[in-house]
Amino acid sequence: MPKKRRSRGRSKGMKGRTELVECDNCGALVPRDKIKRVSVKVSPVDPQLAKELKAKGAYISSYTTVKNYCVSCAVHYGVVKVRSRDERKLIRPLRR
Repeated sequence: MPKKRRSRGRSKGMKGRTELVECDNCGALVPRDKIKRVSVKVSPVDPQLAKELKAKGAYISSYTTVKNYCVSCAVHYGVVKVRSRDERKLIRPLRR
């Protein structure tokens, strides 16, 4: 059976088995090295109110939430895109 990717879609290297993590959207159990992690900054204050408070000089803290998605949910939400065979072979640097 041909393989689609050199890494088989994982980033474990020579680690052996990795633990399973639950997808935050569908609840599927996915190996930790295969999940797509998305971190989003969330402010507890309404954006309109935050704008007024910042104008007055107040500091508004925000916290980071991390979501784990399986590959199919990540594609559905646009976190990763489906790439053609030629694009898959290209090794691109990480986005920052």
